[in-house]
Amino acid sequence: MEYLITGGAGFLGRNLANRLLAEGHTVILLDDFSSSSVSNLSGLEKSKIKIINHDVEDPYDMSCDGIFNFACPASPIKYQQNPVKTIRTATLGVFNAVDLALRNRVPVLQASTSEVYGDPLIDPQSEDYWGNVNPIGIRSCYDEGKRIGETILTDYARQYSAEVKIARIFNTYGPYMAPDDGRVVSNFIMQALQDFPITIYGKGNQIRSFCFVDDTIKGVLKLFESKMDHRPVNIGNPHPLTMLELAKKIISLTNSNSKIDFFDLPGDDPKIRTPNIERAIEKLDWKPTTNIDDGLIKTIDYFSTFI
Repeated sequence: MEYLITGGAGFLGRNLANRLLAEGHTVILLDDFSSSSVSNLSGLEKSKIKIINHDVEDPYDMSCDGIFNFACPASPIKYQQNPVKTIRTATLGVFNAVDLALRNRVPVLQASTSEVYGDPLIDPQSEDYWGNVNPIGIRSCYDEGKRIGETILTDYARQYSAEVKIARIFNTYGPYMAPDDGRVVSNFIMQALQDFPITIYGKGNQIRSFCFVDDTIKGVLKLFESKMDHRPVNIGNPHPLTMLELAKKIISLTNSNSKIDFFDLPGDDPKIRTPNIERAIEKLDWKPTTNIDDGLIKTIDYFSTFI
């Protein structure tokens, strides 16, 4: 098969390409490199990939056997640098991906996000929870962009019988993350490797769950290959961890001398984010299997090459 990955040079796109190539497929990687780098694609077998420099806001046309729509900056630093660009990518990019899927009569999988739940009032979050999102906050370009992306795809499925899969991806970490993307795992590891202070926002009692990228990609592919309809599926690790616990774990695993500095919590930062993955277990026979320490060690090894 030949699969299209939009945002193919990003963290998840690069890891997905690895897996598809290992399974014997060819891959089209479409990216405008506005929040990623072509260097992130080094090491891929060139005879089995096509790299296309293109902005998903603009229509495009090609033949393919399936589409993975991963195009959108996911780190708060990146998407807040140009919020209008982010919302256009999250909406026009979805329209263009699903229109292409209809023309080719192939499935499209949307990389949605746990951010659709906003600052949740229930824990853990299941797919039938509608969320608690600020529509005019500093994170709204991403949160609401992903929410309307789900609406677009669901309406295409209802009205045009588009074959749509929606993966609500929770915090994921691992190799091919950008070292300067501003996400918590990359921040903590890069700071710890250099013995810099670990920066924690708030008191460090915010709760997240972290899924190693190999597990996330397996879940995404199981959803893509399933007979599931357009209903969203949470893909993530249900085991909670506070930011302070994560910082201490990374300091220990890196043998770092870093201290911890605390700063004011930014606006709309969710206090808790953990997935209910019962639907993924039941419908996809999927759950993460990588221990957090094992995943962090692999990620630390990757980031150590940047020091």
